Amino acid sequence: MKSNTRNDIQEDKIAAIGIGAMIVFIALILVAAVAAAVIIQTAEKLQQNAQKTGDDTADNMAGKIMIMQGNVANGGTGGLAVHTALESYLFMVRLAPGSETTALNAITYQLFCANGVTEGTMGTTNEGYAAAMTDHDTSITSLTPGLGYMFWIDGNTAGGADCSPDSGDTSIELYLHVSSGGTTFETLTIDQTDGGSVVV
Repeated sequence: MKSNTRNDIQEDKIAAIGIGAMIVFIALILVAAVAAAVIIQTAEKLQQNAQKTGDDTADNMAGKIMIMQGNVANGGTGGLAVHTALESYLFMVRLAPGSETTALNAITYQLFCANGVTEGTMGTTNEGYAAAMTDHDTSITSLTPGLGYMFWIDGNTAGGADCSPDSGDTSIELYLHVSSGGTTFETLTIDQTDGGSVVV
């Protein structure tokens, strides 16, 4: 009987060691599961952030107006507005590569000069007029990628500062904003105020 008792005690020790090992094993599995969940969640978040950043960058780069040339406008009537000589600018523009068709009224402009700021919306009477380079007399409602356009921008809109070519300022900052797109910045250098004088 004594020998049997010793055997029972020995077997009980082995069982206790087995239970401890099992507890440690289960704990390791739980820790590994939590770690895996954290890693997967972090990877998904990083991927979403990277994708959003890429989309925003593409929108800002693609949805922009590229200015190819800028001049002092000669004046005259252009569809929606009368652009007085020495008061307006004429720009040759096109959409940046990768852009989608853009509504004209989704484009706004700002002119910053020594007198203050004047701003307007393309396609709005007496603010901004646009036409295709192939047809100057017909106003447009949207811009198509790959085509060139002419923008007439009034530098002295109602309620704004006088930032026109004859305002006396030789350096004027132009911003063209595309709604849900990018912003184009250009410094206009006004050496001469004659119609047709280059400013960009």
